[in-house]
Amino acid sequence: MAGLYDEILENHRRKIEEALPSYLPPADGGARQNTVYEAMRYACMDGGKRLRPVLVMEFCRLCGGSPARALPFACAVEMIHAYSLVHDDLPCMDDSPLRRGKPSVHAAFGEDMALLAGDGLLTRAFEVMLAAENREGLPAEGVLSAAFALADAAGAGGMVGGQVIDLQSEGKAVDLPTLEALQLGKTAALITAACEMGCRIGDGSPQQLEAACRFGRELGLCFQIVDDLLDVTSTPEMLGKPVGGDQTNEKATYVSLLGTEKAAALAAERTRGAVEALAAFGEEASSLRALAQALLRRTS
Repeated sequence: MAGLYDEILENHRRKIEEALPSYLPPADGGARQNTVYEAMRYACMDGGKRLRPVLVMEFCRLCGGSPARALPFACAVEMIHAYSLVHDDLPCMDDSPLRRGKPSVHAAFGEDMALLAGDGLLTRAFEVMLAAENREGLPAEGVLSAAFALADAAGAGGMVGGQVIDLQSEGKAVDLPTLEALQLGKTAALITAACEMGCRIGDGSPQQLEAACRFGRELGLCFQIVDDLLDVTSTPEMLGKPVGGDQTNEKATYVSLLGTEKAAALAAERTRGAVEALAAFGEEASSLRALAQALLRRTS
């Protein structure tokens, strides 16, 4: 992921790419439910920054843990992220035909299989985290806390709740606190959970945990602001998905509320907050400082 990750983070990303297929059900044609297995793998493979799982592994490393031990948990986070995209793209939600430069799951497999594939990825994530071989040698409290953080972020108080506010805000004028509540759930919750999970698996201190969660919240909100900006400034070829959909669907965004100049300034402010939070990790967090700046400048 040139321009986004340094050598340390890119190494995490490569390991995630190698490991993720092994944690998904095999799509070998032998099972009666093979179609949904294929759709689950399709949703997870060949695309994406792998930002959330990279954060799991890096915060585990920063807390003194082994990133390799965090790998199943990192892949679980990516499954949850992929499930959320599959459901976001459904006709009853954003009705998007394109994701990561290829047909969205419902466009490729049908709406029914896309719905089931999302459900399958959601539950598979917890199967992977709680499998005996993946938690062996890890403190039980750390495993449970990591799994809880992911469940909490994915549920009605997190991603699901954010999507509810999003749908109910379409075509309406919303204020900044409402928009922030929407995006704290829909986007920032999972990014924050990824940071927390890495600390939990790495047995981080309370101070490190608090700093990681602050970093995740600030980074998640910045990520969404930049997404909103790209929806009006980029192209489908650059993003790998349709642009202009926010305006078409009358969605509440940072751009529609603040305009591009003020939205960009707020993104920069969020980035500064994320970088400040990393002080608890000292110079070892230089990779994440560079990542925060790269995400602010991203064009896809």
